[in-house]
Amino acid sequence: MAIKLELVNLRKEYGALVAVNDMSLKVEEGETMALLGPSGCGKSTTLNMIVGLETPTSGDILIDGQSVSKIPVGRRNVGLVFQDYAVFTHMTVRGNMEYGLKVRKVGQREINQQVEKMASFVGLADKLHRKPAELSASEMQRVAIGRTLVTSPQILLLDEPLSNLESEMRHQMRRELHRIQLETKQTIIYVTHDQIEALSLAHRIAVMNLGVLQQYDTSYNVYHYPRSTFVGSFLGNPPMNFIKGTLKSAGGQRLIEQDGARIPLPSMKELAGVSDGAAVTVGIRAETADIVPLGSPGSFEAELFAIEPQGPEAVVTAKFANTLLKVVVPTSAVPKGSGSIALLPHANLLALFDTQSGVRLMNGAAS
Repeated sequence: MAIKLELVNLRKEYGALVAVNDMSLKVEEGETMALLGPSGCGKSTTLNMIVGLETPTSGDILIDGQSVSKIPVGRRNVGLVFQDYAVFTHMTVRGNMEYGLKVRKVGQREINQQVEKMASFVGLADKLHRKPAELSASEMQRVAIGRTLVTSPQILLLDEPLSNLESEMRHQMRRELHRIQLETKQTIIYVTHDQIEALSLAHRIAVMNLGVLQQYDTSYNVYHYPRSTFVGSFLGNPPMNFIKGTLKSAGGQRLIEQDGARIPLPSMKELAGVSDGAAVTVGIRAETADIVPLGSPGSFEAELFAIEPQGPEAVVTAKFANTLLKVVVPTSAVPKGSGSIALLPHANLLALFDTQSGVRLMNGAAS
């Protein structure tokens, strides 16, 4: 696939504050990429630089291989949909959708054709005569998206587009955005702090924190093979379990020990260069460990602490040494009574991090 967007050492400083710190990545044509991270991580600043609302301190932005850093905001042919819709309240739906085409001096006949086609596409064909005050929040968001798409932007940029919607409407709009992307093959950059939106909509996710790109990979790899404890903790509900301990060897096997309690590690070639005595952190996603009979090979023991039924599944909390762990299991697998349980992590999804830096020691990510 052709590269539609490339960020090259992109940097934005506000005095001593580095909002975006030398960020580089590539987005393929027809791909949805999510910029994900907590408030203040630099994702909206990155988006604003792509649009042209902010000027980079250094670095470059390429669209179809051409630098756009010095091209004014109105001439980059990228479309931006804001969090608060930003529709023209004095105009009808038709007026909003016509606006960008009229600015481009498109003929009225073609405008009518394009607007009616787009209104039908976003489900507003019967509401072209209405004004925003007569629309629901999700309908206004569709107006904003349709008004942008009708101008055929090279890239569609969405800045927290669903954060003002109620839960059910968010689900509905996620489905709509997914449909739009599939049918239009539009390249989309999606800014969000909501991991569910990122994981459900994006082909690739760029996880940011404090202006630094922490990981850029497929949605699958970012979730299952986080490259740092920050990424592992930011994605997942419950979040990834982290167990700090010391790397040791016993009986020809490597293991992690915390206050005398041990977790056996599967065979990992990446551990060959890590010496016994190193401070390491084991990462286990809640849904990647099974409750098995005590003494099962590869398992470790923990003390049952709490059970939270959630319909067909349950969240089981257990205590390993000084660490509380959460695992998600089918209701049928919930242990009866109290006492010790054995947990068996899925060996291919077990993560191991350097405790001091938080950086992953191994990377078995799928290509």
